Amino acid sequence: MANYKEKLTHIKAFAFDVDGVFSGNITLTESGEQLRTMNIKDGYAVQLAIKKGFQIAIITGGFSEGIRKRFEGLGIKDIYMRSEQKTKEFHNFIAKYSLQPSEVVYMGDDLPDYEVMKIAGLPVCPANSAIEIKEISKYISAIDGGNGCVRDIIEQVLRSQGKWMNNDAFKW
Repeated sequence: MANYKEKLTHIKAFAFDVDGVFSGNITLTESGEQLRTMNIKDGYAVQLAIKKGFQIAIITGGFSEGIRKRFEGLGIKDIYMRSEQKTKEFHNFIAKYSLQPSEVVYMGDDLPDYEVMKIAGLPVCPANSAIEIKEISKYISAIDGGNGCVRDIIEQVLRSQGKWMNNDAFKW
């Protein structure tokens, strides 16, 4: 994992799972609706990265209008829900923007992320990820999913490229 920082300056895009990455736990209502909580600092980092010209994709097996509204509200255009095979959506995303896999960070936390993480140039994960995911990650955040791990990796990329503390960083 020591060499992951060398890759940060070449990153042009991010792809993220949702549950276990942006959200830590799901609460079920009596009607069966799934409620997620998400870290506000993750949201800030996402919108800043988009402002700086990075492409961002959400690739999740889950589905809810709440997911769509949250990420569209942050400026994400590529939201893939009900994904049964995340490699397919990942390839669609990189083809759409003429990206190489080596230019993309993928953050996942559990077995459905395994195959796509083997393709991404910089596979990373939250601290509380499955052991198999940790074994293939080039960076393991010290932060659990739902608690700011997304901000952690986005901030590292933006800092490495001199895009973190510019004037446009001080507003939404």
